[in-house]
Amino acid sequence: MTQTPMRVRAEIDLAALRANVRALRARAPHAQLMAVVKSDAYGHGAVPCARAALDAGATWLGTATPQEALALRAAGFDGPLLCWLWTPGGPWGAAVEAGIDVAVSGMWALTEAVDAARAVGRTARVQLKADTGLGRNGCQPADWPELVRHALAAEAEGTVRVTGLWSHFACADEPGHPSIAAQLALFQEMVAYAEKEGLTPEVRHIANSPATLTLPETHLDLVRTGIAMYGVSPSPELGTSADLGLRPVMTLAASVALVKQVPTGHGVSYGHHYVTDRATTLALIPAGYADGIPRHASGTAPVLVGGKWRRIAGRVAMDQFVVDLGADGDTLEAGAEALLFGPGDRGEPTAEDWARAADTIAYEIVTRIGSRVPRVYVHEDPDS
Repeated sequence: MTQTPMRVRAEIDLAALRANVRALRARAPHAQLMAVVKSDAYGHGAVPCARAALDAGATWLGTATPQEALALRAAGFDGPLLCWLWTPGGPWGAAVEAGIDVAVSGMWALTEAVDAARAVGRTARVQLKADTGLGRNGCQPADWPELVRHALAAEAEGTVRVTGLWSHFACADEPGHPSIAAQLALFQEMVAYAEKEGLTPEVRHIANSPATLTLPETHLDLVRTGIAMYGVSPSPELGTSADLGLRPVMTLAASVALVKQVPTGHGVSYGHHYVTDRATTLALIPAGYADGIPRHASGTAPVLVGGKWRRIAGRVAMDQFVVDLGADGDTLEAGAEALLFGPGDRGEPTAEDWARAADTIAYEIVTRIGSRVPRVYVHEDPDS
């Protein structure tokens, strides 16, 4: 049976994801690996990617929001799972009842975790987060003794079990940045204090994707791999995906919707920021910023059409954009494949190429691909 071509699709190669997880595990052979599947697995699909990562040897899953964590539990994932982005009044009870490890960065959060544990009659699994210099979530060093003291009291009461101590790097993607060593040293001090006071965590962790790839001294008990698991380099300073032994998991493709000839001086898309300088052929790509194509990639981002790189001509619109095919475009027909980004095997741009064109990072390029773009999974069976 012939499959109807899709307007636009994101092909997700789960074999590549499993290979990336194995490569990351080899970088940190003595640590457990947490597969971070927040934001719908960076746009790749949380449930299939979580399953593939666990198949490849990940032992933990990680999410930002409690809703993401609860959805994984509802999908049948019953192993270790950490959720770290909480706000007052969140679904603490549901998370405690589901055995989700909840991150605590301050006294208000510990209080809500304890109250939830009492309400549902189950010990809350809590991981205390230290702010070692990132300045986002996490407990400041000056407030750490109070948080540790109250956590110990909650453990004695039986409402809490402190399962982890953790932090997050600010500049691990910048090799040699002085904050890296400073944060690691401070984290080790804060861990030592908590353990001296009587906490016995199961895991201590600070390494994100770039630290996993380049800083073995940070691996400790557990590494948290996000963007690298999806085959995207954490930063240009660390090298390309290929340099790091990773393969991009997502390929974004579309079917050309229209091919037409236009004369010299023809404006293209809103505002006529692109005007043809010759008689030429235009191709309409039916994907736009409602699908996650960055509007600020207008006029700059590359697309492989008809075997050649073309630049977006004019502004990206909500549902579509245009490329100028030039003199050789009259051989292309509607229905031809346009490759926006992928691993690069067929000469197509990568997400990193799009990030440079849009003056952003590749994390944003893959994560922003919207829900109306179907995800098509290939190599779902690890034995195939």
